[in-house]
Amino acid sequence: MTKQPVVVRLKTGLHARPAALFVQEANKFSSEVFVEKDDKKVNAKSIMGIMSLAISSGTEVTISADGSDAEQAVTALVNLVSKEELENQ
Repeated sequence: MTKQPVVVRLKTGLHARPAALFVQEANKFSSEVFVEKDDKKVNAKSIMGIMSLAISSGTEVTISADGSDAEQAVTALVNLVSKEELENQ
């Protein structure tokens, strides 16, 4: 299992469109991918799960993955939320 804490820098946090892009990115990987905030852990491939965390800018979350491409999945998702804005937003 690969795990990494990260502070979400996206100006809008992970709401609506950014959350959809996050889930889309997570679904590119075969590993099981999770996001954890305040002891609540959700499937990163579930839009409802991500939205239920209500992640705003400046929030620290932990992204974890387990599987053959776990390290790549965590790196890609950490990079995505570390930006202030998304290109496709």
